[in-house]
Amino acid sequence: MSADSRTPTALRVDGVSKRYGRTLALDDVNFEVPCRSLFALLGPNGAGKTTLMHILSTLLRPDNGKAFVAGFDTSTQPLSARRKLGIVFQEPSLDDRLSVRENLELHGLVYGVPRKIRRQRIDALMALVELTDWADKPARTLSSGMKRRLEIARALIHDSEILLLDEPTVGLDAQTRERIWHYIRELQRERDITVLVTTHYIEEVEACDQVCVIDRGKVLADGSPAELKQRYGQQLLRVVPKTEADHAALAARYVDRISADRADALILTSDDAFSEGFLAEHGARIRALSIEVPSLNSVFLTLTGREIRDQAASARDQTRAFGKIGGEHTR
Repeated sequence: MSADSRTPTALRVDGVSKRYGRTLALDDVNFEVPCRSLFALLGPNGAGKTTLMHILSTLLRPDNGKAFVAGFDTSTQPLSARRKLGIVFQEPSLDDRLSVRENLELHGLVYGVPRKIRRQRIDALMALVELTDWADKPARTLSSGMKRRLEIARALIHDSEILLLDEPTVGLDAQTRERIWHYIRELQRERDITVLVTTHYIEEVEACDQVCVIDRGKVLADGSPAELKQRYGQQLLRVVPKTEADHAALAARYVDRISADRADALILTSDDAFSEGFLAEHGARIRALSIEVPSLNSVFLTLTGREIRDQAASARDQTRAFGKIGGEHTR
């Protein structure tokens, strides 16, 4: 069957819902990813990001709605969709016994890439992700960041048009995370491909072309970082009271301005005049105070009333993400 002529975009999700028992993991999700763009799905653990990635990669079928990859329906045309995709899942998937080159070689063989082209791409991709000097080393000897770079290179051996990256920097230190994003941006520009990446690190999506904010299975907003800040961003005042009594008193006084109420801090909507007056009036009750200009963090706070917290996925989240794959894999 031919591609869906109505879809000029690289990826399209139309009214997708997915339920695990009584848990609604995705609730009528809609978005489009333009061709040759860098697109981010931003949300906390348990937001439904990984479930969406599994649907787009044809590992899961939605209960309702449709997902398209380069115009191919992921449920009815999975093989055609897969040929367009390079995928890096959150869970490691390298063969640690094989060398860097052998991992890439095996992937090229599986996808039927001709020998001459395969060797050329392997050399080029190893150079791009700076693993040439490690070509003959077993994958088990690589650092976590190097393994992730190898997985990204492997996903492009078969000349994929669309790269799906599920939390590619989770568990990595800040310097390695920045390096991974450098490779992602370089690959996107040099290969002229579409990249869809999921993350719960807000600072990582500032350079993306488009950001889709998702929480509890629902899309809350999407647009460029600048558009989201203009539409939803606010100046915020982060207040750390000295005592629990101070915290309670300030929360009661400014209940209409509370953007988030955490155990260690109050986050209030603000402007310059309010901030100055607040400090002058309540300085004796405050341990620390900082001003946050409109940002993607304030966008998320406006949309959800809470911050994205950096925490490991719970056992329940992992079960929701992976527990049903085996029974619904499209063969």
